[in-house]
Amino acid sequence: MKFDELEKVMRGYETAHDDYVPTGTYMVARIDGRGFTRLTKETCAFEAPFDIKFRDLMVETCKHLMNCGFKVIYAYNQSDEISLLFDLNINAFGRKLRKYNSLLAGEASAKFSLMLGQVAAFDCRICQLPSRNLVVDYFRWRNEDAHRNALNAHCYWQLRKEGKSQNETTSFIEGKSLAEKEALLQSRDINFKTLPLWQKRGTGLYVAEEEKTGFNPKENGEVLIKRNVLKTDYELPQADAYSAFLWELLTRDDE
Repeated sequence: MKFDELEKVMRGYETAHDDYVPTGTYMVARIDGRGFTRLTKETCAFEAPFDIKFRDLMVETCKHLMNCGFKVIYAYNQSDEISLLFDLNINAFGRKLRKYNSLLAGEASAKFSLMLGQVAAFDCRICQLPSRNLVVDYFRWRNEDAHRNALNAHCYWQLRKEGKSQNETTSFIEGKSLAEKEALLQSRDINFKTLPLWQKRGTGLYVAEEEKTGFNPKENGEVLIKRNVLKTDYELPQADAYSAFLWELLTRDDE
């Protein structure tokens, strides 16, 4: 078989199961750390349950992903998880799923590993959402998941620090309501409601317009300059306010 014929046959096998996201469908990439519980608590010994140094590594990874060849209008991070909302009309790599999954996982893994100084890996999958409402629901879901995970994490590590084993702690927390978990922390003088919002609601990154004063040499005076900057929000709004923010972001993107 000649090379051209062989290549045609092999290319057929290689692309036989390629999937493409239809135009007009929103895409959100969900990128998760692989084996990060062991990496953060044993190998690197980050502070539990939350560590600002780890948070900052994840935020820098988000920034890299927003500037690696894909048009991302919003990035959300909680713990070792990143969600990226792409521009509705993005057409990078013909909207081919295997390209998005492989490249984004690779970019996240490479960036985080370089900053950490040792190997770390992420996986990636694409969520296809046919409407704005579902996009808003997706991020509200992740925001609420962050809140529940933070409450569980604070309870878990508080009990571990008190000497309970992993199994004892898990059994003790399992089945308790949110109110009961908050009461558990309150009994240890920890007010969950006053803990930093980035721990409980995650971190958002998006482009915002910023005004600053500049000097115009032609007019020999100060002028107001508008420019786009990447904003990192460690105090995301909750519930309806968060939904309104996301809706405005989506509306602005569609203009």
